[in-house]
Amino acid sequence: RRFMNDKEKEKQNKAEAAQRVRQARIADAQKVAKAKAGNSGGVIRFKTTFRNTIFDAMLRRGWKESDTDWDFYWADREFIYDVLDSVHLDVSQKVNHFRNGRELCRKDLLIKNLKRARRAQKKNEEFPYDFFPITYILPGDIFVGSCKNHIRAQGKGIFLFTKLSQISDWRTDYRYKQPENQQVETYVVQKYISNPYLVGGKKFDLRLYALVTSFAPLEMYLYRSGFARFTNSRYSNNASDIENSFIHLTNVAIQKTSDKYDKKHGGKWDLKSLKLYMMSHHGVARVDRLFYQIQMVIIRSLQR
Repeated sequence: RRFMNDKEKEKQNKAEAAQRVRQARIADAQKVAKAKAGNSGGVIRFKTTFRNTIFDAMLRRGWKESDTDWDFYWADREFIYDVLDSVHLDVSQKVNHFRNGRELCRKDLLIKNLKRARRAQKKNEEFPYDFFPITYILPGDIFVGSCKNHIRAQGKGIFLFTKLSQISDWRTDYRYKQPENQQVETYVVQKYISNPYLVGGKKFDLRLYALVTSFAPLEMYLYRSGFARFTNSRYSNNASDIENSFIHLTNVAIQKTSDKYDKKHGGKWDLKSLKLYMMSHHGVARVDRLFYQIQMVIIRSLQR
């Protein structure tokens, strides 16, 4: 018979404690929900600021819209951050974003949190925080690499530098164009990965979906059917191609404006097809190891 060592016992005790906390929270929520159900006829009451697919889906489930006493609130992100983050919610009330979600979703705050976690991490701890490139926040950090506004999406506000002097030129031009009364924007600067893994000579990134049901304790589920987004043009690291967004950026909002864009498949592969391609070139074991590391990147980003 094998006996557990101290480290294994500690790990098991933590897991059991987390399970007890989870069960207690579920029990509390069920009690409140049962009491509310008696008052509302068992119908879930929702509130939302949208009139789109989300709204239609909730109505199809027989839920009842309510502006006052609600069980589920689907609101835009900024409203939740600015208003609901500071409001005490009943254990049975749910919203579509976790508190302090901007700490994870804003690029500048995410990198600050990852750096802080890396400094606090023990030397021999498994899976260190070394999975992100050299990164700076402008104007707080003055350092080259790709530069992106901290809150923009769809590839907007991204541009590349090749020389340190170009940052100084950009800062001068940026200050000249920015109105005096406008709040200073924050930019994230990262060292560009100049030798990316290519498929068919093209860059790609992964769009994966994680459902976080609890942060204390952390409980997360990774959706198996993600997809890869490809560029329309083959990769080149020539200086003459540095401003070609169709080579360097995978954002659909950018790629769909290319003459090479295929509307049928949208420059995408499902995750299963990508895995099969990689397994045929590198073997099952290496691909399994890669996706384990990807899962750990997600977990590490959520932990601290």
